[in-house]
Amino acid sequence: MDNYLVISADCHAGLPNQQYREWLDPDYRETFDEYLAGRAAMESELAEQGLRNQEFAEEWEQDNAEGLLGGWDARRRDQELDADGVVGEVIFPDADAVAGGASAPFGAGLAATAEVPVDLLMAGARAHNRWLAELCGESPHRRAGVAIVPIFDVAAAVAEITRARESGLRGGILIPSMWQPYEPYHDSRYDPVWAACADLQMPVHVHSGAADRASYGDNVGIYVAEVRWWSTRPLWFLLWSGTFERFPDLTFVTTECGAFWAPDLLWTSDIVYDREHAAKKLGKKLTEPLSMRPSGYFDRNCFIGASNTRRRELARRYEIGIGNIMWGNDFPHPEGTWPHTREWLKNAFSDIPVDETQQILGSNAAECYHFDTEALLPLAAQFGPTPAELGQTGNGLDKWADLAAAGRPWLSGKEALEVPADD
Repeated sequence: MDNYLVISADCHAGLPNQQYREWLDPDYRETFDEYLAGRAAMESELAEQGLRNQEFAEEWEQDNAEGLLGGWDARRRDQELDADGVVGEVIFPDADAVAGGASAPFGAGLAATAEVPVDLLMAGARAHNRWLAELCGESPHRRAGVAIVPIFDVAAAVAEITRARESGLRGGILIPSMWQPYEPYHDSRYDPVWAACADLQMPVHVHSGAADRASYGDNVGIYVAEVRWWSTRPLWFLLWSGTFERFPDLTFVTTECGAFWAPDLLWTSDIVYDREHAAKKLGKKLTEPLSMRPSGYFDRNCFIGASNTRRRELARRYEIGIGNIMWGNDFPHPEGTWPHTREWLKNAFSDIPVDETQQILGSNAAECYHFDTEALLPLAAQFGPTPAELGQTGNGLDKWADLAAAGRPWLSGKEALEVPADD
């Protein structure tokens, strides 16, 4: 077909905070009222302390007032996706990433940590999941909703995974990126969670948001430097511990952390596995849980929801793995590409081969989340961008040949030392 079938692997939805009350189990509603009062005071304090750009927040909300309604209004949401050229989406919680005005109860969403009592996290998660299933039911072929599941209470987590899947949430689960003070995610106590997700074809996600905020004070730059690390860290815990060896059908996704870190992680992990010089002194325990290189598990079990994929990352796509990268517009967050996605795509993909572009923009996500692409084709024909619109005229698309041949140089033995310059 002439148009790209675009699936955003990173979108967000959430009710205005107070509207979650009716979706909560009744026993938690009074506690929720107290939580809202405390949250309002905290949000005011963030602005007063200069930790939030209040002028930007007000301008963003004023300029995009109608579109932001799509954070919880299904019809408006479809309009915004159509205008962006997006026909399918994977939906995470927390629609408002500026002032926090549409986020899951009790902080159960993107920035969830084990500092909140697990029963409150689970109550907030269930409320959001119930509402999200209703939103996704409006256009089920377009939407893969991700259920929030704090997995520290394993039995409750397995029950919620099963219930969420039965309710129509097929996008998988979101777990907190930080587990402290509970056991880390490679501990065998979580095996029932991984087994349930593998059996139900529910990808497991971590998403950027949480970090060791208590250590930073008002140094926001430290948070920015570390937040991706906290969200990528669970990947190598599962990888090196043999979790993917024991659960070969488990899918794991790291979202909105970029993809720039992946080549170096795979390179250093593979050469250690292969016992290059610096790793020869390490004993058999190093590789005992694994039967293949770390990059092999990454290719089989893992995806990266690389929202707002950058040129520098696309230049390293052969090392990352073209089959592992999933683009996202991050609707309706201001750090994403919405509402100017078509322009962003042209700037990023103008010299990327068409088949690789389709993989990154939609085919990989369709595989990961089991989208019915036949059902989406009519929408793609109507709204999807074309190669010509992205500037992919055929000239210069072959300039990547050396990098493609090199692939992952530590495995191929070939080096392409220079990234092709932009035309």
